[in-house]
Amino acid sequence: MKGITRLQVGEQVDQYLLIKEAKKGVTTVGKPFMSLILQDRSGDIEAKLWDTNEEHEQTYRAQVIVRVGGEIHDYRGKNQLRIKQIRVARPDENIQISDLLPTSSIPKEQLYEELTQFFFEIKNPHISRITRHLIKKHQESLMIYPAASKNHHDYASGLLDHVVSMLRLSKAICELYPTLNKDLMYAGIILHDIGKVIELTGPVGTAYTVEGNLLGHITIMVNEIGQAAKELNIEGEEVMLLQHLVLSHHGKEEWGSPKKPMIQEAEILHYIDNIDAKMNMLTRALDKTNPGEFTERLFPLDNRSFYKPLI
Repeated sequence: MKGITRLQVGEQVDQYLLIKEAKKGVTTVGKPFMSLILQDRSGDIEAKLWDTNEEHEQTYRAQVIVRVGGEIHDYRGKNQLRIKQIRVARPDENIQISDLLPTSSIPKEQLYEELTQFFFEIKNPHISRITRHLIKKHQESLMIYPAASKNHHDYASGLLDHVVSMLRLSKAICELYPTLNKDLMYAGIILHDIGKVIELTGPVGTAYTVEGNLLGHITIMVNEIGQAAKELNIEGEEVMLLQHLVLSHHGKEEWGSPKKPMIQEAEILHYIDNIDAKMNMLTRALDKTNPGEFTERLFPLDNRSFYKPLI
């Protein structure tokens, strides 16, 4: 059976899906409806459930598996699922949440093994000890967490996938520009998003925690680095530089960075982060697009559609 994101406009749907998000709304004429984000291993799709009531809101909530019948249609340049039938999956149908979770194409164990190889490249003992300490502390969550609730690497083990992909990119860039400090580059990449294991709830029905809403992953990680340095009795510029790499990785204040990059490694970290996030979104969108056609509109990429060449 085709994944939900690989179906084309006009194709029929009759399959099990996991409710990722469920929100209630009201039409312009005052009729209640629900907006659902439904997912399987291929990704997610938006759907509308019309003429809803309180019972629907109780039944169709996040993390519930449903059997859905309907059709794919185009809504403002984006595929949407028009629901014709929907019901909660029965226990005897033996469908597990794990069967419907998008996940990294590379096994998480393989990704983690690749990440640990970069520890041997970090020569500065203070940077090495802080980085190893924090990865060991959050290893279990790092193995399974997404990098975001939507848009890029928003699947199980997506955070680990993102970090390893960035490390590969940084290795090539460090060879091209030898003035870059590899210790800072690799440690900054490994640590920059680890705060997301506290900011987000996990790979199922990913949402923001209280700490995530009130502090955000950048502030969380800056505090974690400071705490690790205290626990390891480490003092020195390295601690401040690692904190700056995390603080500035979004690049601009309007993109959520408390500080703009002020060391060359921070500047490059921001570009690598941006490249990998955008390439992940583009790769996934183009993967479900036929040659000679355009992708759906990608909101984080200025709401543009991208053409998939025939060549």
